[in-house]
Amino acid sequence: MFNDFKLAEGRPVYLQVKDYMKRLIVQGALQADRRLPATRELAGLLGVSRNTVISAYAELEEDGFAYTVQGRGSFAAEVTPKRTVDEGIASGCGKLDWSERVSEYALLAEELDLMKRGIRGAKGIISFTSIAPDEKLFDLDSVRRAFSDRMAVEGNVLLNYGYAKGYKPLIDYLMDYMARKGVDTQNKDMLITSGFTEGFDIVLSAIRKNSGMVLCENPTHNTAIKNLKLHGFGIKGIAMEPDGISIGGLEQALEEGAYDLAYFVPSYHNPTGIVTSLQKRLELMTLMNRYGIPVIEDGFNEELRYSGSHVAPLAAMAGAGNGVIYIGSFSKVLFPGLRVGWVLADRQLIGTLESIKRARSIHTSTLDQSLLYQYLHNGNLEKYLRRSRAEYKRKYEWTLACCRELIPYSTLSGDGGLHLFMTFEEGFDTRELLAACSRRGVIFTPGDNFFTDGTGGNTLRLGFSRVTDEDIRKGIAIIGRAAKELMNRSEHAATAPKE
Repeated sequence: MFNDFKLAEGRPVYLQVKDYMKRLIVQGALQADRRLPATRELAGLLGVSRNTVISAYAELEEDGFAYTVQGRGSFAAEVTPKRTVDEGIASGCGKLDWSERVSEYALLAEELDLMKRGIRGAKGIISFTSIAPDEKLFDLDSVRRAFSDRMAVEGNVLLNYGYAKGYKPLIDYLMDYMARKGVDTQNKDMLITSGFTEGFDIVLSAIRKNSGMVLCENPTHNTAIKNLKLHGFGIKGIAMEPDGISIGGLEQALEEGAYDLAYFVPSYHNPTGIVTSLQKRLELMTLMNRYGIPVIEDGFNEELRYSGSHVAPLAAMAGAGNGVIYIGSFSKVLFPGLRVGWVLADRQLIGTLESIKRARSIHTSTLDQSLLYQYLHNGNLEKYLRRSRAEYKRKYEWTLACCRELIPYSTLSGDGGLHLFMTFEEGFDTRELLAACSRRGVIFTPGDNFFTDGTGGNTLRLGFSRVTDEDIRKGIAIIGRAAKELMNRSEHAATAPKE
């Protein structure tokens, strides 16, 4: 006993000793009413000072895990009830088979969990799977300053419960931010959420199912597909064209069926990277208004524009109408770790969403919200965006050039953002390509993950934001060689004489 104690850096030693002794007491290694080693003795056994042990014993007694008898020393307290096992009850008493107890919702969530089934990026592998921002661009000094500034103003309050609707200074800032995008915020309100995914989940929870069907682009955000299925919605995907969703395909779908809502990603679409043109946005909103279908707009990556003029979000094109529910976050632009997003929608609807939010998680972390607010209030977003846009544009152009030179694709899309989307000739299998590349130290995201109808087996998404220039070229060269080998093999098999 006492030979498995190991010190960890950065944590007070007396607390480590206390936690170690507490574990021995709880596990029964030090039985109730048994005398604990003298402070000098334990200090020698653990290799710490006697004063450290004295402080640890005082903490144990304070927490109720030990007691002192004057003149005799410290003793372990009884902290767990004595277990009685009836005769005939096996030692495995209390074991449940949870596979038979979990709900259909839980089973479906596990089935749709792509992270569990995806290829893990081992150390040294070149991974094009991420479209998260590059943490090397994070301006930590500005974050520290924002944290200090806000804590100095209302530190005690920020550590208490907050409001389900959100932190008011942040809501006010974001309402103005959306107004600067051209959105009419009259009779609108906002709910702060823990990122896009929670906002999307809450909105879906509030929508009544009549037809039980949803319209969206095909392909589309795989997280959205997962959550739509978990909420029991059927999905009708409309094909994408070089300038956005097919308006003809959308019109046909609306003529043939009824839909409870639509979900669109008009800017730097995930996964294609396409920015829907202004003309198509106008036509899309005209159709949604004509058929009375509410729209969930995913404001994905709107800020990562590298060239061209600003295109107003669908929420701006709705004018004074209330049919667009805009869900935004800075996760792909600023700091995903903060998990702060927002829903901008009709004021009455936000009141309903607020109640759902309160029932589920009470509120999003006030500390995170206040830190983001102060960072934005201090004017850091504009400075950060200038720097990050320049770096991501450079990487985007480099990745584009490497793909054009080295990979035998059919089409390549991506007008900005943090990824490119690649399509190969019909019949080509990008999962087979992924297996071949993985053996050579490169991984990417197969495109069929994003399709609503089981197609897309000849596509892939290539995220470049967190990959070095050297690895971008090296990895793309490996993908290109493997693709050519698979194509040559396929051509050889097709032309080989049949016996």
